[in-house]
Amino acid sequence: MKAVFLDYSTVGPGLDTSPLTDLLPGLEIFDGTRDDQVVERVRDAEFVVANKIRISDALLDAAPKLRFIGLTATGADNIDLDSARRHGVAVCNIRGYCSPSVTEHVFGVLLMLAHNLHTYTAAVRDGAWQKSEDFCMLTYPVRELSSMTMGIVGFGELGRSVARTAREFDMGVIVSGRPGSNSVPDDRVAFDELLDRSDVVSLHCPLTEATQGLIGADELRRMKSSAILINTARGALIDSAALTRALRDGDIAAAAIDVLPEEPPVNGDPLLDYPGDNLLVTPHIAWSTDRARQDSIIELAANIEAFLKGEERNRLV
Repeated sequence: MKAVFLDYSTVGPGLDTSPLTDLLPGLEIFDGTRDDQVVERVRDAEFVVANKIRISDALLDAAPKLRFIGLTATGADNIDLDSARRHGVAVCNIRGYCSPSVTEHVFGVLLMLAHNLHTYTAAVRDGAWQKSEDFCMLTYPVRELSSMTMGIVGFGELGRSVARTAREFDMGVIVSGRPGSNSVPDDRVAFDELLDRSDVVSLHCPLTEATQGLIGADELRRMKSSAILINTARGALIDSAALTRALRDGDIAAAAIDVLPEEPPVNGDPLLDYPGDNLLVTPHIAWSTDRARQDSIIELAANIEAFLKGEERNRLV
């Protein structure tokens, strides 16, 4: 029973992979797989494990023995799910494994921006405090989270986790209805209303045809000039050029971006060249605490075990 893990380095290093190898003793683990290596590695495989490797219709045609694709992520936009269904290949994702990690990241960057921790730290390093006439410096505003409303777009496991923590900070919480839908549940608000009302907008929705470019110039202009935008979901939810202009022109106050449309951004991105201190860009690390990475292996193993028993767990197909 041939099994391959195509891009282990995206969740490693230093993890205990025995939960996987105990179930799939012949599992071949590759740190990475180039595009020109994928077909050869999956050709005779029955089980494929991957994080970001693209599994296309052509690739599925080239892997007639394939029975199971296990993702080490929640998002599945790299898998042709319709093709997997036609080929009779099960696809499973993992859920909830990184909720504490992502939630901590959201509030870490939010507190940094709301309290201007990064700008105050830079000022101290530049000697400004040493020259102050008072015991403290009040150069930059410091905003309490309890005075702010958190708007959440995408209310799955991650969105719910962020909402719970926001309430612990006594923040108001509003949740967007499905963007583009004319039907809004009673416990949610229309997407445009969320943009109008929120002091913080945090994105946790999947990347689909409906959400591609969800935040562009028009949406940024709708937001409060004091608003903070946080994206730990998918980079293509936001128009990078439009966000750069909005930050430069003061349409919104700040942004914390953990994901970009191209990763790694080898061809550049407007946000990478933006010089202002009202932007934080991190390299897709919101999910990546040591515990979350190990939990990704444990969750994946649970999906494989269920499949081997003829049971369904976290099935997308």
